This record gives sequence, structure tokens and C-alpha cells, in this order.
Amino acid sequence: MPPSAFIAMLLPAAQACQRAHGIPASFTLAQAALESGWGERAPGNNLFGVKADRAWKGPTVDVDTHEVIKGKRIPMVCKFRAYPTLSASITDRADFFLKNPRYNDCFKQKGGEAWARAVSAAGYATDPSYEKSLIAVMRGRNMAQYDILPAVKP
Repeated sequence: MPPSAFIAMLLPAAQACQRAHGIPASFTLAQAALESGWGERAPGNNLFGVKADRAWKGPTVDVDTHEVIKGKRIPMVCKFRAYPTLSASITDRADFFLKNPRYNDCFKQKGGEAWARAVSAAGYATDPSYEKSLIAVMRGRNMAQYDILPAVKP
């Protein structure tokens, strides 16, 4: 899917998430793009690669993936959360950040780039370049513009 179509498809849900939870739309869009390859890899409608830990009671999907462990890329199969829609993935990811105390600092940040730094510092991903990759996606598509929310019609 072309990046412009991917952004257009997810923008309403990303901005709704920003209104409801304070997570910048630019961060949501960049993370979804990076994690899913602009929508090409979203098994179970899981845009963000959120794994299914013991607390997850919903459906799961097994995915061939990799982790960076001690500087080496290791292939493995992991259980990931599965969702009925892409929007449900965005909502659950917001809940994941809200319920996880290690992400408290993220909610003090303003803007997608600050969120990328805070999420990386909190240990969201094993990829040491995760923060830089997110910021590159945001800058490459001028995503900061999406953090300026249009007025909600009554």
C-alpha cells in the first residue's frame, strides 16, 4: 500500500487516539508504518507488533520474527495479539502504554519525536535504532502536521 494511502486510512483513528489518550498522531502513524511495513505486515490486524504476554486474554497469531539479542539478530516465532480491526489495534496499543508504568514518562512528552525517544528509553523495542527509525519516518512524511488536531464537529 502506498504510504499516502496508509496514512489516510489510519489518520482518523490516530487522531482519535491522540484526543482520547494524548499519544501524538505522528507517533502512532510512524510506529504503525515502521512495524507493519506500511500495512504490508500486520498479521491479525496487529499494526504495532505487540506481543501476547500472559495478561493478554484475546486471540493471538504466531509470527515468524526476530529479536536483537546481544547485538545479534535472532530469528524466532512469537505469539502476537490479534484484533478484529486496525482501529482496535490502535486502541489496544494506547491501553498498553497507559497500563504499563514503564511508559509513564511518555505521557509527559509533547510531539511524536519526543514520544519516540521516551518509548525507546523505556525499552519498547530490542532494535537499538528504533528511535532513529521512527523519527526518520516522521520526518520523511512530515507527520508532525497530523498532531494539529482539527476541531471535532458536534
